[in-house]
This record gives sequence, structure tokens and C-alpha cells, in this order.
Amino acid sequence: MKKILITTDFSDNAWNAIFTALKIYAEVDCHFYLLHAYEPTPLNLMGSKSQQRLGVIYDSLSKYSVQELDEVLSYLKINHKNPKHQFTTLSKPGNLEDSAASFLNTNDVDLMIMGTQGATGAKEVFLGSNTVKVLNLIKNTPILVVPTGYNFQSLKSVLFATDFSATFRKNLFNPIIELAKLWNTNIEVVHVAIEFNLNEYQEAHKEVLKERLSEFDLKFTNIPFEVNISKSIDMYTEDKDASFLSILRHQHTFWEKVIGEAVVKKIAFHSQIPVLFLPR
Repeated sequence: MKKILITTDFSDNAWNAIFTALKIYAEVDCHFYLLHAYEPTPLNLMGSKSQQRLGVIYDSLSKYSVQELDEVLSYLKINHKNPKHQFTTLSKPGNLEDSAASFLNTNDVDLMIMGTQGATGAKEVFLGSNTVKVLNLIKNTPILVVPTGYNFQSLKSVLFATDFSATFRKNLFNPIIELAKLWNTNIEVVHVAIEFNLNEYQEAHKEVLKERLSEFDLKFTNIPFEVNISKSIDMYTEDKDASFLSILRHQHTFWEKVIGEAVVKKIAFHSQIPVLFLPR
């Protein structure tokens, strides 16, 4: 049985992530773990110097968390009658990234899914920060990030963005392969660059990639660099609403050194289609 951790803060974005997961894996036996992590906000803590007062705040947050999770579970039991799916709710004190990491470290989870609101400009500092914190902390579990307002209906292609600078370890592409087989879709490898001449190491990595995905008829696409990497990919995927984008989490280091662009962070915020961040 496939084990999937879904984070929720009970927002529309979180519900959208849940619905997306249920539709993607409608034909797969799955155990979904619905996680809500709670901690006092700075406003809650103002003037709360005593341990007793802090305990009251946490108790209130705990009750709210359990109550809301129970309502989510009740809704799913009534409205989602898929015998292949079962659910467990998790209410954890503390921040989201630590709560998720703790659960993943002690449970054999295949995939983590979370919604993100996205942001523009200075708002990036505040909006969607949980997504980035999770991506920075959790390295060994694939994470699917679902953008706000995304309405999943079907999957027609899986895009894998790479500059071929990193090695592709064995089993790295398992999450992509699973999706492609599940939806009988193709895999497209997209390369964003100013020029597309590969050095000997990149050529070697490309051959390894072909071997890892040898059971598929791969399509390779070069995407001209426009403003930044994430913008270039976003422009290419504008008319690909039936696609998922996948990317390696450590792959951004080259571009960060060259042009100072935090590719993973920008893609997490700005992609209009779901992004599957593959583990290192």
C-alpha cells in the first residue's frame, strides 16, 4: 500500500492538495496521513510569559487542530467513498517542517503532498514560506507541491527539468515512472540554458538519464533562457495544464552560483502546475 503524507492548515489551498492527491491516486491502494502542525503565533505569545499561560494557548490550539481534522475526516468518509483509500489524522505541536520531518523519519512514507499559495515580489518573504522550509529540511522524500487554484483532471505529460550537471542515481526517477505508468503518459526532459552545448560530464549524465528511463520514448526539449530559470520554465508550461513538472532539489546550486537565482524557491512559488521535487 502506498503511504502519502498530506499537510493541511484547513485552507482552500490545503483542500485542493487533498483533492488532487485523491484524484491522482484514485486507482491505487493508499494510506493518506493528514498532518496539521500548530504553534502559537507571535501575536498569541505577546504578554504570555508564564508557562501556565503558554500551556493554555497550546491546549486551545490542540483542541482546534483535533476538531478541524475530525471535520476533514468526517467529510472524506461521507463524500469520498473509494475503498482503495484509508485515512489517518495527525495533530502535532510545533512548526510544520519539524513535525513533517519527525513523522517521515519514523514512517515508511512514499510521498509528501502540500499546497502552496504562491507569491510575488516582497510577499514571498511571508507567503508560502512553509513550503520552502519543508523543501529545505526534508531531503529524502519526494514532495509534490500543488499551486493554488490548480484543478487536476488528468495527466498527459511529466516534465523533468535538468541541466544535466548532476548525476542521476538509481531509483531517482521512481516517482516519475510511477506517475507516467499510472496515467499512461509520456516523459519530456526540458533543458533551460543560454546555450545548449553539453560538456563531456553533461553528455555522460544525459546517457545515464536515458538508461534510467529507457522504457519510455523520451522527448528532449531545449528552452531558451528568459529572465531567469523559473520564468523560462513557467512560460513553457503555460499551455500545459495537464502536466506535472519535476526537478531535483540540489540541481539549483549551479544557477545560484552563476546568476544568484534560487531556482527551487522560485519554482515552488510561481509554477502554475504541480511540481514534484525529487530527493537528493
